[in-house]
Amino acid sequence: MKSRRVVITGIGALTPIGNNLKEYWDGLLSGVSGAGPITLFDSTQFKTQFACEVKDFSPLDFLDRKESRKMDRFCQFAMKVADEALTDSGIDVEKINSDRAGVIWGSGIGGMNTFYSESANFATGGGRPRFNPFFIPKLISDIPAGHISIKYGFRGPNFTTVSACASSTHALIDAFNYIKWDKADVFVGGGSEACVAEPGIGGFNAMMALSTRNDDPKTASRPFDKDRDGFVLGEGAGALVLEEYEHAKKRGAKIYAEIIGGGMTADAHHITAPHPEGLGAKNVMNIILNEGKINKGEVDYINVHGTSTPLGDIAETKAILSLFKEEAYNLNISSTKSMTGHLLGAAGVIEAIACIMAVNQNIVPPTINHFTKDESIDSKLELTFNVPQEREVNHSISNTFGFGGHNGSVLFKKFVE
Repeated sequence: MKSRRVVITGIGALTPIGNNLKEYWDGLLSGVSGAGPITLFDSTQFKTQFACEVKDFSPLDFLDRKESRKMDRFCQFAMKVADEALTDSGIDVEKINSDRAGVIWGSGIGGMNTFYSESANFATGGGRPRFNPFFIPKLISDIPAGHISIKYGFRGPNFTTVSACASSTHALIDAFNYIKWDKADVFVGGGSEACVAEPGIGGFNAMMALSTRNDDPKTASRPFDKDRDGFVLGEGAGALVLEEYEHAKKRGAKIYAEIIGGGMTADAHHITAPHPEGLGAKNVMNIILNEGKINKGEVDYINVHGTSTPLGDIAETKAILSLFKEEAYNLNISSTKSMTGHLLGAAGVIEAIACIMAVNQNIVPPTINHFTKDESIDSKLELTFNVPQEREVNHSISNTFGFGGHNGSVLFKKFVE
């Protein structure tokens, strides 16, 4: 069976540094930090009292009040970015074959806010079982895919990938494969997460995974810096319209980039720590280079997982050096989590968007908040510190890794007819 080409024709973004694609991309290039004191709950008793929250968000801007109350915040985020991506794509949902249009979504945790609030109400209500009738539909991770398909009438493949922080990357890979294998023509793919809540901050604090730099939140996410002390929790969503090339061409769609490789591996090492030599990360990047049929020297930019944790940043740079060898020094590498924080299950898609825009605009977003060199990281690597860098970007890679040892990597190519 001949493999079909898959292109990106629409993008939607809702992030701590911008509530649409333009704002998000401008924020990345401006080196803006989305971190600040937590406003969504009283965090004064927590070790970490800051996060990267979405700002000025109201679901009533695009949902009626009755519908919005049936959705957890992570699902509201999803509806917003799906609408932006489909509008951006210019696709007329009334004119496509809806049986070959699908939705694949990603969320690592799902409706944490709903679960917490309903459980708290039960615990303080004298043990009386007074639960919201939408409790279960609001908290399950697959519900955004269902809501999106219902709104737009997409009757093709519809499901959610759950693989911790790799969730939305795996969603994009699945959508890519379904189109490539001629099982569908169009997908809305992406992910959303909204875990800036008591159990989110408290749980990650208990693992000692979060930065506790409460005196200076905006510089707390500092990937590759010697003084990094953990990641900064973020929230938000991203969506892509993935489309078979001839389908997109026939309707005269604009095309941002082409996706030519998607890889998935496991570390098979530890539930939370990466393989110390980055073995799973190396393997997953090697898979996409082989699938995309490109040489290591043809990769221009890697948006790394780069969470600002002591072990993770070192392991990923080791993986890059092990795979690319001398070609690693010709790459631009950056971690946009330095600006957005870590969006957990939604991290992969918003970082994929950064890679797509880098290919489309020939500019690499920076890694901000670098102050002190880490001797454990090869100083010859171009980690794009603090300012963006203009260069020809023909191929870019987005890496995402999740608790449980889940690795996902996507390869984008500058579109050429």
